[in-house]
Amino acid sequence: MSSVWSEQWPLAPMNGTADSNSCFNGTQSTVLNGDQFGGVPLVLLLDFIVFVVLLFIFSIIRRNFWDYGRLALLADHEGEEKVKSKCGVDAVHYLSFQRHLLILLMVLTVSSLGIILPVNLSGDLLDNEFGRTTIGNIEIGNNLLWLHTVFAVVYLILTVVVLRRHTSQMKGMPRETTRNTLFVCSVPKAATEEDIKSHFKEAYPTCQVRTVTLVYDVAKLMYLDKERIRAEKNLQYYERILNSTGTRKMIDPRVCSHLCCCTRTEKVDAIEYYSDKEKKLQEDVKKQVEMVPNHPLGMAFVTLQTEAMAKQILKDFNAVDCGSKKCCCGWVPQPSSNSDALKVKEWMVNFAPHPENVYWDNLSVRGCFWFLRYVLINFFLFVLLTFLTTPTIIITTIDKFNVTRPIHYLNSPIISQFFPTLLLWSFSALLPTIVYYSTIGEAHWSRSSEQLSMMRKLYCFLLFMVLLLPSLGLTSLAVFFRWLFDKEFLIGGKMRFECVFLPNQGAFFVNYVIAAALVGSGMELLRLPGLLLYTIRMAFARSGAERKYVKQNQAYEFEYGAMYAWSLCVFTVIMAYSIICPIIVPFGFLYMTLKHLVDKHNLYFAYLPARIERHVHLGAVNQALAAPIICLIWLYFFSVLRIGDSKAVKPPGHLAGNLGVCKRRLDRFYIPSYSWCDLSGFWAPTSLFTLVVLCVTIFVAVSYTCFGHFKYLSPLNYEVKEEDDRDSTEEEHTMVYLPRVLIPRSPDSTAHDSKIHQTYGTTEESPICSASEENQADC
Repeated sequence: MSSVWSEQWPLAPMNGTADSNSCFNGTQSTVLNGDQFGGVPLVLLLDFIVFVVLLFIFSIIRRNFWDYGRLALLADHEGEEKVKSKCGVDAVHYLSFQRHLLILLMVLTVSSLGIILPVNLSGDLLDNEFGRTTIGNIEIGNNLLWLHTVFAVVYLILTVVVLRRHTSQMKGMPRETTRNTLFVCSVPKAATEEDIKSHFKEAYPTCQVRTVTLVYDVAKLMYLDKERIRAEKNLQYYERILNSTGTRKMIDPRVCSHLCCCTRTEKVDAIEYYSDKEKKLQEDVKKQVEMVPNHPLGMAFVTLQTEAMAKQILKDFNAVDCGSKKCCCGWVPQPSSNSDALKVKEWMVNFAPHPENVYWDNLSVRGCFWFLRYVLINFFLFVLLTFLTTPTIIITTIDKFNVTRPIHYLNSPIISQFFPTLLLWSFSALLPTIVYYSTIGEAHWSRSSEQLSMMRKLYCFLLFMVLLLPSLGLTSLAVFFRWLFDKEFLIGGKMRFECVFLPNQGAFFVNYVIAAALVGSGMELLRLPGLLLYTIRMAFARSGAERKYVKQNQAYEFEYGAMYAWSLCVFTVIMAYSIICPIIVPFGFLYMTLKHLVDKHNLYFAYLPARIERHVHLGAVNQALAAPIICLIWLYFFSVLRIGDSKAVKPPGHLAGNLGVCKRRLDRFYIPSYSWCDLSGFWAPTSLFTLVVLCVTIFVAVSYTCFGHFKYLSPLNYEVKEEDDRDSTEEEHTMVYLPRVLIPRSPDSTAHDSKIHQTYGTTEESPICSASEENQADC
């Protein structure tokens, strides 16, 4: 078997010839070959042409179908207050996060191009143009290598400082977890609101309970009510046509009937059809409302008078008092006469999310069923992405059948650099959609937990797809697992670890960042997935009224989790190669600039405002801190593997015996081990310094994350402040923890009648929104 690493990522040899001992030797691949300056100039030109074409298409669609009166891409005068009033406070913090990353990348661009790049160009090891810009052009043992290590540490400090400033601006952000309402789970289904209220009054006499609201299974009720509202609006549409024109419209109620060319169609009176449908749905809703009290979920929302009272109860349930005789599992909350009947020991208590942040129809999915559903969905997602991780597997598979052999003689950067990076971007653009629907299928109870789960999963999968596996030279997770567990796979070929983390691979990632900046930004402007879904819904509409309803209700909430993960993935790629390949940083600055402008446009014009909790934004900050850490890891492995391949330095004598034993044990299990020559890179001063900084950073990061996750175990977290004793705000007093369908005079029935929703890509001031309803429906 030929070398796995060289097969997957062959690059041009330094002397122009293939050498069996060179990392740049490829025996089969005819596509992924090196080009002049890594193909960056040509890829930049092609991506720019694609970006101009996409922008031209966007302008045509916007002029003909969207709100052409204002161009948000140039509307920089839209201040934070207007963005806050239009898109919500979460949009302000999301855009602020991007601006801080822009500032960081601007500083990195100046330092990378002004200091690191000239240092790399001062070397003379590599002959190819792109290789001279990388750290691989510096001779081993040169003191200038310390400059790269120091700058990696400086980049880490700068990232912490910039993100710290961003989080300091979030202190005034209103919390989406209400300060005076608790969410109680594992309540007996036979318990009543009065039983729970009397328990809290007796167990905590100093705490005043305002309201207790039990939770019921309303999934089917919410679906029926949504269909009822839709039928009611369709009926009102045709009644207005009858009043204005005096004619009764006839419709074909079959799906896609307006697209069918058949002449034999059975049309019915539109008013009679939707009137009968509305009456039937009203009866179903009434029956379901009567059945709701028979399906309790064993959950309750308990609203206290002040935040201090809520914290006192929460501390009693969740905090561990290590100084008490009753500790850990022996701790019992304050009892009452109803404690045994209510099974208070089994209660799980936490701060309640905002009512608008709750997915009421998902609360019925709980317990072992929810956990099993979560595990199965993520297992199938992992299996799917195991074989869909990087698009390079397509090219290398084609190479094995010599299909691309004629392309070998072209040696064109269009084939070797443009299409692989475009494929990688396309697959990474498809990944958020797959993760999005898998996260929806998990049935999270709140919007914030859904967004947080989506952000974490998508970020991890994108890192594997875009950064880790291409850097290792593996085409998919399947090859990665074979390398780990298949001994035949290891015996059949020599695993050359000195060929991993090659700086010359930076050309591939530079081209990827260029594609993400230009092609990705253009595609996000067009929002083709949303347009495709909109077209499908319009095709399945049965009548003009339903097409009007689709137009009015096509807008979706902004997916902060997916957008955070997407931006952070590219940011991590930029930071990881900012030292090894500094030419990537200015293109990263271009990406973040275009991403900020496009997201600002989409937030203001295309998406509905969404409310999420503060820890989603803080989770994005924590993931951003992983970028400079990965930069240190990349620099460390490059130093160890490169120096270890060039020097023969034995470790200290007292370690030689132990290392020899380890070597023999590795050989016994068919695991290729390092020789003394290979181990020399570990003892290089730059490697040791980078390792120490890396270990300290990881220790601090893990400690911070763990303390953040286990904050409820510390009684100090519940320290009562003076402001906690004040009464809660008027907004918190008026919060009703019920789904809208159970609230008298439901806002759904009035809001849907009075409010005209946006059509695809329009705003309230759009000429399309102000057009007649008949024209909208017949478009």
